[in-house]
Amino acid sequence: MRRPTRAPSGDRRLLRGERVTGSLAHGAGRPARRPGQRLFIAGLGVGQIVSWGTFYYSFPLIAGPMAEEFAMTKPEVYGAATVGLLVASLAAYPVGAAVDRGHGRLVMALGSLLGGLLLIAWASIGQAWMLYPLFAGIGLVQAMTLYDPAFAVIARRLGAEARGGITALTLWGGFASTVFVPAVQFLLDHAGWRDALLALAAVNLLLCVTLHLSLIDSAAWPAAGMPQAGAPSSMPEPAREGVGWALRQPAFWGLLVAFTVYYGTFSGLTYHLYPMLMERGFDTASVVGAIAVIGPAQVAGRVFIWLLASGRPIRLVGSVTVAAFPVALAILMFLPEGFATLAAFALVYGAGNGIITIVRALAVPEMLTRNAYGAINGALSVPAMAAKAAAPFGAAALWSFTGSYDAVLAAAFAATLVIAGGFWSAALASRRSGV
Repeated sequence: MRRPTRAPSGDRRLLRGERVTGSLAHGAGRPARRPGQRLFIAGLGVGQIVSWGTFYYSFPLIAGPMAEEFAMTKPEVYGAATVGLLVASLAAYPVGAAVDRGHGRLVMALGSLLGGLLLIAWASIGQAWMLYPLFAGIGLVQAMTLYDPAFAVIARRLGAEARGGITALTLWGGFASTVFVPAVQFLLDHAGWRDALLALAAVNLLLCVTLHLSLIDSAAWPAAGMPQAGAPSSMPEPAREGVGWALRQPAFWGLLVAFTVYYGTFSGLTYHLYPMLMERGFDTASVVGAIAVIGPAQVAGRVFIWLLASGRPIRLVGSVTVAAFPVALAILMFLPEGFATLAAFALVYGAGNGIITIVRALAVPEMLTRNAYGAINGALSVPAMAAKAAAPFGAAALWSFTGSYDAVLAAAFAATLVIAGGFWSAALASRRSGV
């Protein structure tokens, strides 16, 4: 006789975050706002602005003068960034599992501390090869400080209220490039790339370490789907069994396909969008103007979700959002050339990218389970980050092979259809399972 599969917590209702009695709080209804919640989110938000600004958006600006000093080619410089992203993908699961075990404060504070020290080391390098081991370390820092660990901290602490907290955090993070790109450029113009790195290091060491130590606690606030004090000591470890349970769910595999292909496509387009648009005959001013629209469109998309769609199921929000990506690329491929076409593409593409960040953060608790958030989210991040690291090189290789960005654009369009199909299959599977 075949034995039924046992849910990792001993109760599938716990995994789905449904209302249960005993050691779990009620999953239905919206809990009252707790004291300090706004300060908690604001502090994490400031940390995200700094972390994204220093460990992600600063690199393209610093890469130019650094490469000139060391006589490095563009592939050599960006190879270091690829190494960092690959390390970040490998670290995603253990970092998420550590947050699940209540080590969010240690993970994020230590990440900011290590990041600050690595920026100081970067400012001191004397040879080009030193950049590669440095960026292996910075990849680990990215895994410890950017959105995923922060989302896991919020999910652990706020439980059923995590959706509002995660959405608010993405609004904060959306201003990272707005703040740090001009700030880093100012430092480069007036102090040089080495002193600019020292300034970025100081912000992480003095501000981010303090914020993470003071605002993140190790305890979870009792909420839907989260064990409370007095829970049975025999309750299995979420990170150990939660991922195994998720791997048996069709919805998990649909999300894995959707997010892996999305991050690869987004990364490839991000690195190649400027030369792609220039090759298609648009003038420089139009290209720069269109790219400038993408950032505000991302924030606008998140504000829309915050104000008008906060109560909608995330599978519905995501199902509509993934349809925006093939529409955006179809605009670019088939409409007449001109700034109006570029602006329409930038608006649709930017808003979709802004919203998908929220969908990515909420897909696990709303379409799978509120338990083991960090570990399951980390498992989804491993192939996604690997695709993100490989895609820029892959797009460059495709361009080199065909001699045109038309093939790259066609491949990106096909990829957006895969993204939509993967997410729609996950949404259908989660609906059928009653999540």
